[in-house]
Amino acid sequence: MFEAEADGLEALRSAGEIRVPEVLDCGVADGQSYIVLERLQLQAPDRETERRFGEQLARLHGHTQDQFGWFRDNTIGLTPQINKLCDDWLEFFREYRLRYQLDLAVANGYGREVAALGHELVNRLPKLFDGYTPAASLLHGDLWGGNWGSVGGEPVIYDPAVYYGDRESDIAMTMVFGGFGRAFYDAYEASWPMAPGHEQRIRLYQLYHILNHLNLFGSSYLRRATTLMSDLLQDALQQRV
Repeated sequence: MFEAEADGLEALRSAGEIRVPEVLDCGVADGQSYIVLERLQLQAPDRETERRFGEQLARLHGHTQDQFGWFRDNTIGLTPQINKLCDDWLEFFREYRLRYQLDLAVANGYGREVAALGHELVNRLPKLFDGYTPAASLLHGDLWGGNWGSVGGEPVIYDPAVYYGDRESDIAMTMVFGGFGRAFYDAYEASWPMAPGHEQRIRLYQLYHILNHLNLFGSSYLRRATTLMSDLLQDALQQRV
């Protein structure tokens, strides 16, 4: 897990768009794994820092490759995150994001609540991507409010779950728990406007993280997951054939 985190930080650092802490060391000592990062004195971001971060994130997402996924698997929290390289985003998200979490939820005892809804949603996913083909953008992968900060007004990101995917996935995670002001979203939109239909897709990408929280932290996330799946199914049913 720490080796994958170090590789993710290096991928973000190499892009040269947003500051990340330097990885000083990573290994095993006395049977315990460790990672040592540069110590940063973080401050609460102000409006100008949020604006800069929105612009920088849009530029980060401009770093693309031909396939979705990454050269290695990593973790989202403590959950394995499969990053098998794939030419098709819909296939990648269906198999290695949504279905993986749904199968894990069933294994964790939530099958009665999520299995039927999840199966139907997986089958109807193409309707939520009608006419939309995203680029494979370099993503932070776990961009909630606790994974970014400010050092002297400069945005800093850390604790990534890096892969190449739809840039809307990063934006979706910023909206799950808050922590990002209007200046951030306005600056991102001004730098690289979101595509039509992004509102539905953002909720779909949020489902991945809500299911992961269900699998990590338990039933307090169950109602949110099932409500989101039901809403997405309604959206899919309303799409033209």
